[in-house]
Order: sequence, then C-alpha cells, then structure tokens
Amino acid sequence: MEGKVKSKGVPIGVRRIIAYAVLILISILCLFWFYVLFVNATRTNSQISSGFSPVPGTNFAANWSNLVHGTLPIVQGMLNSFIIAGGSALLCVYFSTMTAYAIHAYEFRLKKFMYTFILAVMMIPTQVTALGFIKLVQKLGLENNFVPLIVPAVAAPVTFFYLKQYMDSNLPHELIEAARIDGCGEFRIFNTVAFPLMRPAIAVQAIFTFVSSWNNYFTPALILHKDNVKTLPILIAQLRSADFLKFDMGQVYMMIAFSIFPVIFVYLILSKNIVGGVAVGAVKG
Repeated sequence: MEGKVKSKGVPIGVRRIIAYAVLILISILCLFWFYVLFVNATRTNSQISSGFSPVPGTNFAANWSNLVHGTLPIVQGMLNSFIIAGGSALLCVYFSTMTAYAIHAYEFRLKKFMYTFILAVMMIPTQVTALGFIKLVQKLGLENNFVPLIVPAVAAPVTFFYLKQYMDSNLPHELIEAARIDGCGEFRIFNTVAFPLMRPAIAVQAIFTFVSSWNNYFTPALILHKDNVKTLPILIAQLRSADFLKFDMGQVYMMIAFSIFPVIFVYLILSKNIVGGVAVGAVKG
C-alpha cells in the first residue's frame, strides 16, 4: 500500500510550491517591462541612451513639464482617446449583447445562416476594408470626426461570438419564458433579465474593446488629421518621429506611461465583475 502511495508522484505541498514559484516568476516577467517604462519616464534622454538602470531618475517633473508644454496637445489627445474608446466600448458591448440575445432567444428561418455569416465577417482583416471605409468617410464628410471611429464598433463579431457562447451556458430559455409569462416585453426582458446576467462577460469584453480602441493607430491615423482631434497613439508616433534635435526618449516614455493609466483605471473598475464571474463559474462547475 505504501508503495502505491509513493508511486503517485510529487506530494501536493511540493506541487503547490512549484506552481506558486512559476506564477510569481511569470508575474515578475510581465511586470518588469512596466517597471522599465516608468523608470525611463524619470530619466533624461542621455541617461536612457547610456543603458538601462533599475534606479529611477530625477527628471520626472522635467519630462512631464516638457511633454505638457510642448507643441503636441497631449491632454486633448487623452480626452479624444477616452471619448472614442469609451463610446466604442459602450456601443460594442450593448449591441453585441443584443445581437447575441436575438440569436440565442428567438427561432427564425435564417438563424443558422446569420450566425455563420457573422462569424465569417470576423475573419476579414481591417486592412482589407480600410480603403473602401476611408472613401465612404470622405464622401460623408466625416473626416476629423469621432463618429466613424465609434459607430462601427456596433458591429463586433468577436465580441458577439464570446457573448453568445457565454449566454448559451448562463441564460436558460426557461428564464426568458418565465419573464414573458409574467408579462414583460421583449426589450424589458433583455435590459432587466438578460443584460444583468451577462455582467461578467460584458465586463471582460468592455475591457478588451476599450483597450483595443485606445491603442488603435491604423484607422484614426487615416481619418484624423487635425492636431486637436488626434488620439494618443497618433501623438506618440509624432513624438517619436521628431527630428534628431527635438527627439527626447524621456518624453516618449513619459507619454507612453501617461497613456497606460486610463487602461489600468478601467480595469480596476471592472475587475470586480470579472473575478465575480470566474467565481460563479467555478461554483457551478
């Protein structure tokens, strides 16, 4: 009997220690680059060029002052990015959830075709449709406008697919039928029954959509040409492409660090729902 127990392998305590050690190592590797970013944001251009130093510098205030009082509208760029990313996230999660609910809750003739068609659209890269999209924007006179960057977020096949999969396992048809028997209208059922149940999945997709829109450079660079409507990724690219005499890596690192804070803030707001959803799924399992 003892031989059988010993043959099972490494004891649970040792495996737990190894698992924690691996997780700690991975966490350090992931966070190290953020540390490098914030350290370099406190150093001068010459100090950064001389090599990496784990000790923060003393040029934080100077880098911040040079960045804010420079030629680029940094604060306005952050506000522009926040408007576009926030609007895209809100529209994307709401209408994607509504689309997933329609496919999940109703039976109609072209249901399977619509589901397959939406997934097929997901395979088309943004770059393939960019030329036609830009021509449409120009004909509508929407250049230097946030509308072409926010409204198309309504059609998000990836978000729809994730929410549909989550809805299949967490929104039973019996609950929808019970609400109908109680006299609820379809729109009310969606907003008061289905939407709240989808909160963990919505929180995850809201973060993904916000971060994707916040970091998007390709489409905004084709539409936004005036400095007062440009987003942070465009301004960061402009700052990096400055000529040799004006180029300052300290300002670049400061601007990148400055652009990360809103993403962290949004994650902290929605992280409670994400952790709660994982816990609920674990209990159900």
